[in-house]
Amino acid sequence: MLDGVDWSVNEGERWVVVGPNGAGKTTLLQVAATTLFPTAGTVDVLDERLGRTDLFELRPRIGFASAAVAEKVPASETVIDLVLTASYAIIGRWQEEYDSSDVTRAVELLEALGCADLLRRRFVTLSEGERKRVQIARALMPDPELLLLDEPAAGLDLGAREDLVARLSRLADDMTAPSMVLVTHHLEEVPVGVTHALLIKKGKVVAAGKVDEVFTPEHLTACFGIPLDVERHNGRWFARAVLD
Repeated sequence: MLDGVDWSVNEGERWVVVGPNGAGKTTLLQVAATTLFPTAGTVDVLDERLGRTDLFELRPRIGFASAAVAEKVPASETVIDLVLTASYAIIGRWQEEYDSSDVTRAVELLEALGCADLLRRRFVTLSEGERKRVQIARALMPDPELLLLDEPAAGLDLGAREDLVARLSRLADDMTAPSMVLVTHHLEEVPVGVTHALLIKKGKVVAAGKVDEVFTPEHLTACFGIPLDVERHNGRWFARAVLD
């Protein structure tokens, strides 16, 4: 549950939302993705007020990757079809038609994310790391104005995590890429190039602003309830408990 969250993401910004389990991070992202409506307050996404706009027109402007999306993928869905259907903000290939430029874009996105050899594979047969990369390709397919990634590195082994963080760092550094919001539990998963951070705990904002002003020992200790040291090395962030 979210409580009194007042938050804005501006064009070109790259945000990371960090907090403990149950903090409300995924709920916040689902609201931004228009898959969940608030019970109070107002939400504007891409200058459209939720409750007063056509979601079928708004949703293709938003790229969204999350476990909730992955769970809805039909067992028979191939990787290429999963990426293509993002153009219509739907899951499950049916009778819609795509032209050659759509197919070319889907293939290029999969190649950029190291998934070119997975085109004809069924999504359900992929490893967790492969699924994460395919979902990001899908999220980018409609050329969105806003990219939302819910725990993209969750469940990955060290090698897969580092590969994904490197790819996300390149995306964050691309000035033509959409505004981005990424949710994670761990500072080690924050890509280089993230500009802003939001710390959330029990549905309330602990701190928000430029990343180097938010990722401080004081703010992170308050957020996670344990004394923490924070370091930055080559653009990557790391947090460790302060041992007595």
